Amino acid sequence: MLDRPSNAASRTSRAALDALAELLGDRLALGYAEREQHGRGESYHAASPPDAVCYPAGTEDVSRIVRVCAAHKVAIVPFGAGTSLEGHVGALNGGVCIDLGRMTRIVALHAEDLDVTVEAGVTRHQLNNHLRETGLFFPVDPGGESTLGGMAATRASGTNAVRYGTMRENVVSLTAVMADGTVIRTASRARKSSAGYDLTRLLVGSEGTLGIITELTVRLYGIPEAQTAAICAFPDAAAAVATVVAMVQCGIPVARVELLDPRTIQAVNRFSGLALAEAPTLFMEFHGSPAGTAEQMGLAEELGRHNGMLSFEAAADADTRNRLWRARHNVHYAIQAMRPNARVWSTDVCVPISNLPRCIADTQADIDAAPFFIATVGHVGDGNFHLGLVIDPDSPAELAEAEALNDRLVRRAIALDGTCTGEHGVGSGKIRFMALEHGAALGVMQAVKSALDPLGIMNPGKVLPA
Repeated sequence: MLDRPSNAASRTSRAALDALAELLGDRLALGYAEREQHGRGESYHAASPPDAVCYPAGTEDVSRIVRVCAAHKVAIVPFGAGTSLEGHVGALNGGVCIDLGRMTRIVALHAEDLDVTVEAGVTRHQLNNHLRETGLFFPVDPGGESTLGGMAATRASGTNAVRYGTMRENVVSLTAVMADGTVIRTASRARKSSAGYDLTRLLVGSEGTLGIITELTVRLYGIPEAQTAAICAFPDAAAAVATVVAMVQCGIPVARVELLDPRTIQAVNRFSGLALAEAPTLFMEFHGSPAGTAEQMGLAEELGRHNGMLSFEAAADADTRNRLWRARHNVHYAIQAMRPNARVWSTDVCVPISNLPRCIADTQADIDAAPFFIATVGHVGDGNFHLGLVIDPDSPAELAEAEALNDRLVRRAIALDGTCTGEHGVGSGKIRFMALEHGAALGVMQAVKSALDPLGIMNPGKVLPA
């Protein structure tokens, strides 16, 4: 018999742990340090450790684990790389964490069809390294070294979404384990189908509350012949956003366009050793032929000049371009480094791009009045922007102020026909906004949840209010 771990929220019986130990052997972990590591993401949310951590080797292992948990009514929390930002991986009701990080096989590459099937634990860097000699790449780029399974579960996107789309557009098919242990495949690899309900889109973004994604087929793209980046500084954020809106409305096919406010530039300069002017700045990238990217960049520069752009600097060579994007991807850590021993409350909203200038402008007053450091970063090409609130998680006053600021931001975005989260997902952190955003549609979501997970064991306390 195994000793049951100490956890006040535990719902994992001794019998369940014994059954899992028999199934997994040394791939079942009960030590506190390992459980605590699996109970937190990269955000301000306090850790909620599971009672045990399971390490499956493949889909059949996941199915067997889920069958044991269902038989004993044990809560299940899927885990990828732990890079989530809204409390997705906290075991709020105790239970079992299923860590898919060891499931890293590239199952099948179909280069002629521009797709690849991988296990859920494959990361985007691992996939693109595997594809390096094929002339293909996977473009969805949320910044962190996230697993593709986790990216699908949270409907992630990132810097390339304005041109290549989010995980919603780039997942072709899924293999998933449902709440009773049944293994399903949601679709074939056909580029289109009119057969039945779209279970792929149902599971993409479901955050482990309906099923556990174990394999996925994703779209690939040809590596562009030319890639050119540019850095443009502006007198204020309104001018920068106006330039992006004009670019989108003019149909300039920019691959990436990111807005960093002066505080973010300050943090990036310090953390990544850059020397950029501390002004609202756009990082842009263009993909295509040499002539095409030159034309796109010229048009973007012209629109920027029209909006009072202060400077425009191109970066065509790969080393400079990669250094810039590494600095952008390290923004979370750069912001956190501005205040030692603090945590970043990272939030995001998304609005129709025509409403983006107003949303950012109205939010600036809150930023200016806040008693702690706040940085603004935006995937502004699709109306999505983030605030990084650098707070002392042990300060009730700062937590209350951050929560109030976040609440105002979300309500402002929803009032502008936007959403409470453009890419971070709901988790437990934004669950209270679901009724405000979805109204009566929330009841339909709850009916789907009840039908597919009648025991309520799949990542409980996430996405939907109880």
